[in-house]
Amino acid sequence: MKPTIDRDRFKFYLWVGFAYSVLWFSSTLSKYPDSFTAAVFNNIWRVIYVIALNFIFFEYTLPFIRLKRRFIFYNIAAAVPLVFLHIMLYSYGLYLWRFIGIGLHIYTPLLTFTSTSHGVTEQMAYSVGSIVFFGIVTHLYDYIKLRQVAQQLRIEKQEAELNYLKSQTNPHFLFNTLNNIYSLARDKSDRAPESILRLSKILRFMLYETAGAFIAIEQEIKIMSDYIALEQLRYDDSLHVNFNHNIEDMRQALPPLLLIPLVENAFKHGVSETRGQPFVDIHLSVKERQLVFIVKNSAEPSTERVVKENIGLSNLRRQLELLFTDYNLSLQQRESAFTATLKINLASHV
Repeated sequence: MKPTIDRDRFKFYLWVGFAYSVLWFSSTLSKYPDSFTAAVFNNIWRVIYVIALNFIFFEYTLPFIRLKRRFIFYNIAAAVPLVFLHIMLYSYGLYLWRFIGIGLHIYTPLLTFTSTSHGVTEQMAYSVGSIVFFGIVTHLYDYIKLRQVAQQLRIEKQEAELNYLKSQTNPHFLFNTLNNIYSLARDKSDRAPESILRLSKILRFMLYETAGAFIAIEQEIKIMSDYIALEQLRYDDSLHVNFNHNIEDMRQALPPLLLIPLVENAFKHGVSETRGQPFVDIHLSVKERQLVFIVKNSAEPSTERVVKENIGLSNLRRQLELLFTDYNLSLQQRESAFTATLKINLASHV
């Protein structure tokens, strides 16, 4: 299989060679200020050679030497002749390249060498400088590219995890709603048709409105209101629900179904298990991109203060970690009430 040349990678070496040529041209011009044209062509001629040589050295020779082999001796055995060959190419090779340029009337000698060793030494200085320059720039470039790839992989991983959490949350929310309708149908309640109608609205919202990354807060409030109304159909007038909101801009963006888990938790693990006077108090406010969402619900008297998070709350907490850098979700279990407080700086969305 023939080795292929990465064109984008080679273009990068051309740009690095151009930068190196400009730096060396400045140095040459400071020594020979009256030789502008000659200095330009001399540097172009020499940089063509070092670009090709450095490309081969950094892209093929070094990777070949660093290949994982059974014994390190094999790496040393490969490195010695290859490094020696490149030293010859960087010194005598560049010296010969200079003579070819002179013969083609492209390269103009600005310095007369007293001997071959003198000429080889002068050319070697140019080569060593190119190795250092190309090595540093290539290393920095690869490091930045590696960081960018790692960042992209991290983003893709977070997006995949977020989609997975959403795929868990939506069916979980849907199945709980279906259970409510099943209870009404089993009891042959006259409210069953109305509950099915409200469920269809919720399904329509889930299918067509939650595919994007954001929805307007107004839509989130509407779906919460539909869900609350659906839950209220299961209970008589003993259930007290208070839902109020203070939003300065109803068009503000919010990840879809982000707040529903707290409302769902209040009914499923609070109201449904309350034997006395069940209640749910919900308050939502957004001011200057600061969201505060408080859900308080009745609960059976308990001496436990440690809150055991169910799948809905655990998923919500993980979604918040992936979506925002500035947020706080606190859960408080009182003797006969449970309070969930969510605060989000909407401007901190990642």
